[in-house]
Amino acid sequence: MRNPRTTLLPRTRRRSRSRLVGVAGALTAVSVLAVPAADAADQAPAGQTTARAAALATERAVAAGDAVRAADVAGTAWYVDQDTHTLVVTADRTVSAAELARVKRAAGTHAAALRIDRAPGAFHKLAIGGDGIYTRDWRCSAGFNVRNSKNQYFILTAGHCTDGKPTWYTSSNGRTKIGKTSGSSFPGNDFGLINYDNRSLKHTGVVSYGKGATRDIKKAANPTVGQKVQRTGVTTGLHSGKVTALNVSVNYGGGEVVSGLIKTNVCAEPGDSGGPLFAGNTALGLTSGGNGDCSDGGTTFFQPVKEALSHYRVNVY
Repeated sequence: MRNPRTTLLPRTRRRSRSRLVGVAGALTAVSVLAVPAADAADQAPAGQTTARAAALATERAVAAGDAVRAADVAGTAWYVDQDTHTLVVTADRTVSAAELARVKRAAGTHAAALRIDRAPGAFHKLAIGGDGIYTRDWRCSAGFNVRNSKNQYFILTAGHCTDGKPTWYTSSNGRTKIGKTSGSSFPGNDFGLINYDNRSLKHTGVVSYGKGATRDIKKAANPTVGQKVQRTGVTTGLHSGKVTALNVSVNYGGGEVVSGLIKTNVCAEPGDSGGPLFAGNTALGLTSGGNGDCSDGGTTFFQPVKEALSHYRVNVY
């Protein structure tokens, strides 16, 4: 893991034990947005006044988000809540009071648009999911098998796993090669592509989640808030939960900021990175990072799969 204070679900080093971060307690809201109406709105019909006030509040929240990114505080995640028109900032246990004050100062005149929550544990990158896949130094998880228009086959997984474009194997002993990394996007995004160079390996379009159980993935979609979802990974197997927010940005530290993520209350642990998020037969995302574990629960972030599919011009099948 690159930054022990706040990380993606870290790539698991094969010769070291993963540190699991416990979770307890609930998020606590600190402040909410009060939206003053514009002077001109007093002369407008009620419906227009409400719409203008909402639009103004959303603009302030977006501007506040830019300020939070510029403040560059590791261990923070943020998104615009379209219902309340606030910027919800979640700070993990590694973020100090002084760093929160820095975030508020950075927001300046838009500070009223912030709602700050506290999360127990620390945000970290995870590595593993679906079936385990291994480099010489770490393991991650296969997300989804995909193919392009030329009927070439690949594994889609997390970009922080493929960072550095390593060669991949089916086990930690490195005897059976899968193939080389052919694409990697991290930070900013968190997706990567691995070639099936070894033609003797099967690459069916299913997700495996232990004891021979599989789910046939037939399509991909973008999730919705409140949607029930499932995630699987080599470390923790199959777990369920729901989507709690979309278009979330997370600062994992060390300049590693990822945007456009799916936020869920599904648990995950180190080694689960790159694994699939799905609902029924529909692919939704790739495991990126979060806080907590599958004993006490936590928050997990996912890279939307449709963006990755479009970027590499591949499809699930």
